[in-house]
Amino acid sequence: MTITANSQLPNVFSQNLESITSKTDGSLPTLGAELVYTQDGAGRYLTFCWQQSELLGLNTEKVVDDLNQSQTFAPMDKVTYLERLHRILTSLMPERFQCWFSYHQKLFELDLVISPIMPSLGTAATTVLVMGRLVQATLNKKQVRVASKTPTQIELALRSQQHQKLVNRITRNIRRTLDFDIIWQQTVDSLGKALRLERCIICRPYQPCSLKVKVMAEYHQPELTSIILGSEEIDIASEPAFAQALTTLEPVVMEVPGYTKSGRQNTLVIATCYQDQANGLVALTWQDECYTLTESELELAKEAADQLGTAIAHATLYKELEAARQKAEEASRLKSEFLANVSHEIRTPLNGMIGFLKLILEGMADDPEEQNQFLAEAHHLSIHLLNIINDILDIAKIEAGKMDLVYAPVKLDELFSDVESFMRPQAEMRNLSFRMQMPATSDEIIVLSNYQRLLQVMLNLLGNAIKFTHEGGVTVSADLVLKKAKPNFQGQEFPGMVRVRVADTGIGVSLDKQDKLFQLFSQVDGSRTRQYGGTGLGLAISQKLVEAMGGEVHFYSLGEGLGSTVTFTVPLYQQPVMVSSSDSDSTYSAEC
Repeated sequence: MTITANSQLPNVFSQNLESITSKTDGSLPTLGAELVYTQDGAGRYLTFCWQQSELLGLNTEKVVDDLNQSQTFAPMDKVTYLERLHRILTSLMPERFQCWFSYHQKLFELDLVISPIMPSLGTAATTVLVMGRLVQATLNKKQVRVASKTPTQIELALRSQQHQKLVNRITRNIRRTLDFDIIWQQTVDSLGKALRLERCIICRPYQPCSLKVKVMAEYHQPELTSIILGSEEIDIASEPAFAQALTTLEPVVMEVPGYTKSGRQNTLVIATCYQDQANGLVALTWQDECYTLTESELELAKEAADQLGTAIAHATLYKELEAARQKAEEASRLKSEFLANVSHEIRTPLNGMIGFLKLILEGMADDPEEQNQFLAEAHHLSIHLLNIINDILDIAKIEAGKMDLVYAPVKLDELFSDVESFMRPQAEMRNLSFRMQMPATSDEIIVLSNYQRLLQVMLNLLGNAIKFTHEGGVTVSADLVLKKAKPNFQGQEFPGMVRVRVADTGIGVSLDKQDKLFQLFSQVDGSRTRQYGGTGLGLAISQKLVEAMGGEVHFYSLGEGLGSTVTFTVPLYQQPVMVSSSDSDSTYSAEC
């Protein structure tokens, strides 16, 4: 009969207990083990059979008849042995361990498997069945090593059953949580303690194709040094077993000679995977020259790794879904705040227009001059309202991918001149200095862009700079960025880029809030948006337009109250001839 991991081993023990009890002469017709004995909860021997008894000078009858066990075959550490015995009777879980026994000044190291003999329904277990083999013996001060490296069929079945229960327990534990740290630590602790491992670690690749893995959790014996305390990274190139496990998704057993006092250390490396994709590594290390993994145990290890890989995948998916949910909630909140601000911004000029027109219709103007003043204010408010609506339409087009731009050469000095005519009056009204500078060149600077959209970007940036500056001034400058690697835009190479810089001495932005500046529907501070007006779309629209024209936008500020600088780039259509510093009188500059 072949005993598998799913066999009802306790029933086998119960059925054969009577046969074992009736034979104490060393013949083991049923179990076929080298050493078999039964004990009660107090450690008293009920039966005792050992094939090596005559060779080692041990009287099996005296072992059973000695009720006090004062001079008979007994463990060296009785307290620990009995504690283990009671634990097995309570948990009804078999355990395997090595233990030293003494008999008439002779010492025996045994490799034992202790299993509870299942009682009848409703009663507690009181008896254990112990099977084992001799690892080494000290006879007349001479050490004899006689351990068999081939485990018996019943021992293999016990090990398989124990490992299957361990896999089931680990699976139950990791399915109860979606926390990575708990999953990893529970797994290594369960494996390390149950299998009495030297060390157990779980690693995870930084990326699918990464050559390094990070140690996420570790179990190790107290006398060993922690890997995590040293280096959390392991180079796969220096660990062939790791590379093989990740590539084949099959368990890899590796023996390292001369690594420990016993002369050999065994390591099992297995990849955790989900849908045939590796997402982690488990490495188990133990010392035991007589312990050889069977095919069934390797299959159990693979099953445990698959369960762990599934748990990691589910936890990863949950984390991603949670992040997506939080992002969606934040986007919804920002859109609600944006709509509230836009509604306020639209109502303000609209109410003003309605008010001024109503005064005119009701004849409230004292004279034609005041009536014209009311009309001028209404016209100004209508332009402001149109700008708000244009911003909303622009961002809608950009989001829908329907922003079609026609590119043509643009003279930078003409662009700066138009910008100055629009923005200088606003700066003067706020008693701010306004300065514009061009690079020193002997000919015109020409960029490839869309003139109207480039003008819109500069007006947006300067409008913000003036709006958020109470004292000091605003400076606009440009410089050439010539690179050996020529930038490519729309399949055409350009000699370089023109970088435009808008700097102000305004309120600035704190370092922790600068990442919000270019987010759609996001304002750094909603109260400030209400205070200064605007939709908060200016920088976001400017960034999208500049990127569509082949450039980049960057924002710099050292903090609140320290001013800010915005730069953007556009492709340089042709390289101008630069002038020396002595001829720099041609620099375009305007101050007020």
